[in-house]
Amino acid sequence: MQENEVQANGKHPMKKWGTVLKGENSWTMFKVISEFVEGFETLNHAGPCVSIFGSARTKPDHPYYKLAVEIARLLTVEGYGVITGGGPGIMEAGNKGAFLTGGSSVGLNINLPFEQSHNQFIDPDNNLNFRYFFVRKVMFVKYAQAFIALPGGFGTMDELFEVLTLIQTGKITPVPVILVGTKFWSGMLDWIKEVMLEQEKNISAKDMDLIPMTDDPQEILQIINDFYEGQDKQLQPNLEL
Repeated sequence: MQENEVQANGKHPMKKWGTVLKGENSWTMFKVISEFVEGFETLNHAGPCVSIFGSARTKPDHPYYKLAVEIARLLTVEGYGVITGGGPGIMEAGNKGAFLTGGSSVGLNINLPFEQSHNQFIDPDNNLNFRYFFVRKVMFVKYAQAFIALPGGFGTMDELFEVLTLIQTGKITPVPVILVGTKFWSGMLDWIKEVMLEQEKNISAKDMDLIPMTDDPQEILQIINDFYEGQDKQLQPNLEL
């Protein structure tokens, strides 16, 4: 009878939740706030950094791991701290290069059921643990003066395109976003250019300039230095919340 009445009103019956929603869900915001506060208070003292993305599955003997160590080393010598996701693989390599060179080494760990604990090269006072991905992403972005993406999986892609979207839409100030690993990234860039840009016209030609690609650690440093040199670009956090 109720269903007929609803249909008579021109509306379809709506599906119901299988369980009763608990009132405690409303208190989740306090957990979120606490993570933001801890992140801000810690990273405010870490100084200008560069965020390095990449796979947790990359082994220490892999060329990309060694490349990430060297990139982080050069960034540290240049005066930047290094932010990673705090785990193994490329993340460990980034922290290792910064830690062993005496730079600021930040780890933004995420609680996952299948991931091991943080790597050993994170500064104890810059070692953060997050429950929520979206809070962690804010920390990746807010304190980074550049972003470097080495080969990785879905998480790396998520972080990369999140940053590109924020820059494209003007939600953060433009900063260098550099793809490292031409063999890995070339196919994706070709697809973006040929399909996303030229075929479907879903982006602008100038958007291609947001993602330079290289395998040379010195060129990475040069791209970052060129971006900030002689243009009165002050180092400052990217997000004003």
